[in-house]
Amino acid sequence: MNSLDLPHVKSARGAVQLPGSKSISNRILLLASLAEGTTLIQDLLASEDTERMIEALIKLGISITPANSNAFHIVGGKGTFPVTQADLFLGNAGTAFRPLTAVLSLLHGNYRLSGVPRMHERPIADLVDALRQLGADITYLGEQGFPPLQIKPSRPINAETNSVTVRGDVSSQFLTGLLMALPLNKKPAIIDVSGTLISQPYIELTLAQMSRFGVKVERKGWQQFVIPAQQVYRSPGRVMIEGDASSASYFLAAGAIGHGPVRVHGVGRDSTQGDIQFAAALEKMGAHIGMGENWIEASSPARNSEGEFLRGIDLDCNHIPDAAMTLAVVALFAHGDTVLRNIASWRSKETDRLTAMARELRKLGATIEEGFDYLRITPSPDGLVPHAEIDTYDDHRMAMCFSLASFGAPVQINDPGCVAKTFPDYFKEFSQIVCS
Repeated sequence: MNSLDLPHVKSARGAVQLPGSKSISNRILLLASLAEGTTLIQDLLASEDTERMIEALIKLGISITPANSNAFHIVGGKGTFPVTQADLFLGNAGTAFRPLTAVLSLLHGNYRLSGVPRMHERPIADLVDALRQLGADITYLGEQGFPPLQIKPSRPINAETNSVTVRGDVSSQFLTGLLMALPLNKKPAIIDVSGTLISQPYIELTLAQMSRFGVKVERKGWQQFVIPAQQVYRSPGRVMIEGDASSASYFLAAGAIGHGPVRVHGVGRDSTQGDIQFAAALEKMGAHIGMGENWIEASSPARNSEGEFLRGIDLDCNHIPDAAMTLAVVALFAHGDTVLRNIASWRSKETDRLTAMARELRKLGATIEEGFDYLRITPSPDGLVPHAEIDTYDDHRMAMCFSLASFGAPVQINDPGCVAKTFPDYFKEFSQIVCS
């Protein structure tokens, strides 16, 4: 296995241009492919996840041609896909697998969807159960409740209204898939959410992207979503992809730990991404935060009389499920305990992130209490253990989060190439803002 040795760094200062948002990129790719008209997508994220989505859409008969660097022309399929039989490999891209499952299940083709072994361990039963309520014909090809899936032509829906219930406490991507798929039937649709909806900002993000393509959804709290009839996705012509707020968290954290200032460009105060609220969490820990229309900046406050400058917090992280991982490493540099709550969704991501994070934080000397949906981090009074070997579990966010440990001690990151999933140049950008 390849590894990367990061030296002990003492400070961080500079500016970073963020790559495009993964969540927005894959949503826009799918919506543009289903729309009427041609869409020019600019600043699309170049990563493994977007590559898997593009490959799948091309296999489904959609014309996608490069315009220039990170820009593509997509000719929409007017609510369907030209190819009605395909075998699609989607890697470990949940933002591709879940929405495509929903869309293809309501069309009239034969499709097989598969991924890497970890994708076949990520639950999808709640989405499949919801789609079966609508007449979808979906078969599990392996373990019940998990990919790979076989999708056959759906049965006609005779009811005047598409009405479906989906659980909201496992993954917001299930609801996202239903929201993006149901307008294709052109009937009025009602989606009821059972349980507490996690990762609510990602649903707001989905609704915002659908609106860009002309489809409106009426939200009644977080328990019901109403889609009016006879709506059609229409291309807005040109779409710019906002910078990735989750990726911003690592550099903002570097500014908070390493004195800063560190500024990220590409995302700012008007962002529709929930992970922008990571900046507010850093502020609660004592960091100084500045924000403009298209930038955010973080720096450390002055140390207090006891030499401390960041403090632990107790935070409900439902609104920042991905960026909360970054807080877990920032907690190593804070005074007092940090408790991250409402993070059960970590267990169904690229790896079981809750268990993985607990294991790797302990290698650095922290005392960890792991619950089903929370993590308590008590930093070591003796500082970080030097030369810890951090395993990343083929999870891009594990690799990027633990790069921040280098502010406390030299650290080894195993399989650093896994960052290609969302940020191939991450370690290059990180090296340019830190100083030993």
